Amino acid sequence: MRIILVADHAYINGGQAKVSLESAIGLARRGHEVVLFAAVGPADPRLAEAGLRTVLLDQTDVTQARSLARFGVQWLWNGPAAARLKALVAESDPRDTVVHVHAWAKALSPSIGPVLRKSPAPVVYTAHEYYLACPNGGFYDYPVAATCHRVPNGPACLAHNCDSRTYPRKLMRVARHALMRRTGLVQGIDAMITISRLQREVLAPFLPAGTRYYDVPNPVDAEPLGHRAGPPGDFVFVGRLSPEKGPGIFAEAARLAGVRAVFAGDGPARAELEARYPEARFLGWQSPDQVKAVLRGARALVFPSVWYEGQPLTVLESLGLGTPVLVSDVCAGREAVRHGESGLWFRSNDPRSLADAMAHLANDATALRMGRAAYDLFWADPPTLERHLDGLERVYREVAGQGAQDRPLALAV
Repeated sequence: MRIILVADHAYINGGQAKVSLESAIGLARRGHEVVLFAAVGPADPRLAEAGLRTVLLDQTDVTQARSLARFGVQWLWNGPAAARLKALVAESDPRDTVVHVHAWAKALSPSIGPVLRKSPAPVVYTAHEYYLACPNGGFYDYPVAATCHRVPNGPACLAHNCDSRTYPRKLMRVARHALMRRTGLVQGIDAMITISRLQREVLAPFLPAGTRYYDVPNPVDAEPLGHRAGPPGDFVFVGRLSPEKGPGIFAEAARLAGVRAVFAGDGPARAELEARYPEARFLGWQSPDQVKAVLRGARALVFPSVWYEGQPLTVLESLGLGTPVLVSDVCAGREAVRHGESGLWFRSNDPRSLADAMAHLANDATALRMGRAAYDLFWADPPTLERHLDGLERVYREVAGQGAQDRPLALAV
């Protein structure tokens, strides 16, 4: 089968790109003809090593555009991307081709919508975020640092600035969202892959009633190292230091609980956090191997995200390493954590609730017990890359009309 994977980036710059590229390489190794269509390079060298064809537009991420005019044109309607994707689809045999979209909002733009709607080959879409439903992609109100419950593009939404920058930028997002909805990107999707129950619940009211949903969890890069030995260390935060991730909530909770907060990561909120919480430890950016070492030695991972985060890989990685997780109840990370067994849930945006959870795990015996449970539960049914690829292949066969002989994935209409 030919699989055209559509993404903004041809290299790993975050969890979304990691999933799309790892699955591309895995599918190619299973014998599929995989073509990665991406706007922004350079291409990960492993793609060529795995025998993939990469169609790279050599464009920039719109957030890195050097002029406002260039940003506006590409962000609103990337004509060259649409033309190249149309040609790629046209050269493919629709009877044995699937188009799988992972990302478009940072470079490809809504211009690919008409191409998808008219594609003779079926289209699969993995929802890594919420751009199909929400103009800012996250149902998140940046100025107040909280989840947004307004109806997208409704009167209350239009009257309120939820953007991380300015209200005019918010209105630009609204215009692009309306353009996206009217030009076929949503209508062109034959199968929607969601990565958590929360994500489906949030998206479903804003998508066509006949949308077919499939559950294909993201893969996790982990190896079974066994239960941890030795006393547990500090509470740690791993990720980007930005308001929607809730690092300030963690720092404040740690102060309330009388424990040290350790941050592994960097981002725009770092300077303010360092000034306000001098007792915290900031490790800065860490390599993947360093992150694993930090998690393996931690008392618990604290994941205080304050938005509808779809399926945080860090939560799963921590559980696989035998480290319990304290997770905000507003994000999908809670779906992976058994409250009271492999970690604890706490009220989102509530430092006192998190401080109480941290106090509970301050007991070494409790932290070690939950760590063992986290490890055992994860490895009883691990979300491996092979399992992820099996799920993708079932979806592809079903949308291509080839899956009658296989037991389908969980499907909701």
